[in-house]
Amino acid sequence: MKAGIHPLYVNSKVICACGNTFETRSTKELIKLEICSACHPFYTGQQRLVDTAGRVERFKTRFAATQGKTVMRKPVKTVAKKIEHVGRAAKRVLSSAPKTEKEKGKSGAPAKKPAAPAKKAA
Repeated sequence: MKAGIHPLYVNSKVICACGNTFETRSTKELIKLEICSACHPFYTGQQRLVDTAGRVERFKTRFAATQGKTVMRKPVKTVAKKIEHVGRAAKRVLSSAPKTEKEKGKSGAPAKKPAAPAKKAA
């Protein structure tokens, strides 16, 4: 092995959130854990709730607010967008938005003439 390129391998102290501590060897002197073999459900055989940032309490408050019933969200209506090309620049326009008189005249299609009333035969 080359000398001077490897980190030092020292005795390190491991501290778990449950309070368990033990020593091992590592490149770090202090290691902090959230779950160790003394408190992990696989090793202890007990199911324990591990709460991260109050998620369990938030769920319980939302569940209590609905009284245990399933709440269905209303579907959100999506609006299709179309692109109008004006010269080199493209402009996004909501298709559901009403057009103003200026925009109606800008379209490439000629304006429709009102249909003439049909003549009655005498």
